[in-house]
Amino acid sequence: MVWITLGVVVVLVGALIVFNRLVQFRNRAAGSWADIDVQLKRRHDLVGSLVEAVKGYAQHERQVLEKVAAARSSAEGAHTQGRRGAAGTAESR
Repeated sequence: MVWITLGVVVVLVGALIVFNRLVQFRNRAAGSWADIDVQLKRRHDLVGSLVEAVKGYAQHERQVLEKVAAARSSAEGAHTQGRRGAAGTAESR
């Protein structure tokens, strides 16, 4: 009878330990998914600021391209008209 009682106690303690471990694993998994959700939200928030930065840089690139096109057009016009002094000035821009 003592052995049966001792066996039952050992089984109950083992079951309690296993249950406690399962609860720990469940809580760890829930915490990990919460961390993933936080990182995804942060990522989505950063996409908007990245788009704004790219828009600003695209504006800068457009202005530079317009200036380069105007300088090239000016140099090309000076060369076709045969004005050597104006061509030199246009090429130095």
